Amino acid sequence: MHKEIEKKLEDIVTLLKDPDETVLDKEIQEKLEKIVALLKNPDGLVVEKQEKLKKVEALVNSTMIDPDIDIEYCIPELGVTSDACGVSEKPHILLTYVEDEYTTRTRKVSLGTTALQSTPEDLSKHITLAIEEFKDEMDDIKMG
Repeated sequence: MHKEIEKKLEDIVTLLKDPDETVLDKEIQEKLEKIVALLKNPDGLVVEKQEKLKKVEALVNSTMIDPDIDIEYCIPELGVTSDACGVSEKPHILLTYVEDEYTTRTRKVSLGTTALQSTPEDLSKHITLAIEEFKDEMDDIKMG
């Protein structure tokens, strides 16, 4: 939580120091209100991120291009992990494609801080693009 508050305060300071940026009082007020809300309810941040992840999951599932690819969300800070995720400090998505009973291919798509702070729509586009690239590679391997 302290890192989140520190990051938000740094954003406000950056806005205030930037001579080229026209900062509206409303923007600063909104950012400060979010910090105050976070201080009053630290668990609210986790709930907010979990809701965002659910929205991302729904968006990705609605645009899913191949039902043969399994998607596992591995985000330890939100408690979203599975046995296949392993112990990892960095959030990622694990894509798995089973070619046959002997061949399984996987890809780990990293979710950096910037990706996790983006809107659910942007994050779902990032994930969908990674799935499309993975599927194209699997098709290339299959076709020789």
